[in-house]
Amino acid sequence: QQQQQQQDHDEIELGENQKKVIDELKNWDLWGPLVVCLLLSILLSMRAPTEQSALVFAAVFCLVWVGSAVVTVNAQLLGGTISFFQSVCVLGYCVFPMTVAAFIVGLLKLTSISLLWIDLMFLSLGFMWAIRASSVFIASYIKKERQFLAVYPVFFFYIFLGWMILLF
Repeated sequence: QQQQQQQDHDEIELGENQKKVIDELKNWDLWGPLVVCLLLSILLSMRAPTEQSALVFAAVFCLVWVGSAVVTVNAQLLGGTISFFQSVCVLGYCVFPMTVAAFIVGLLKLTSISLLWIDLMFLSLGFMWAIRASSVFIASYIKKERQFLAVYPVFFFYIFLGWMILLF
C-alpha cells in the first residue's frame, strides 16, 4: 500500500479533461500526424528557394518522423510504459501548433508587416502550445524523477522545427 501511495504521489496532477484526452490517445493513428507533417513540409518547401524546395520538403518530413522516433525511444529507455506508435502519434499531432505558426508566418511574409519579432511571437505561441501538449503526455508515462530527461529532447525537437520555420 505504501508503494501505491508513493506511485500516486509521483504522478503529475492531471485535470479530468487531460485524463480523458490521455485515455483517448491510447487509440493511436498515424494518418493525422502524416497529414500535419505533410502540411508543414509543403508550407516550408513552398517558401524555400526553387532549387531547394525538394530538399526542404524532405528535411522537414524526415525531421518530424526521425525526431519523433528519437524522443519515443528515449522515453522508452527511461522506463516509460508508452508504446512506440502511440508516442509518435502524439508528437506528430503536437506539431500542429507549429504548422499553424508556419502558416501565419508565411502569410505575414506576404504582407508588409513581416517583422522578425512578430514572427517570433507567433512561433513562440505555437512552440509553447506544442511543448505543453507533448510534455504532459510524455511525462504521464515516465517516473517523476526521470520526467525532465524525457521532456528535454522534446524541447530540442520543437526548437529545431521552429528554427526551420524561421529559416524558410
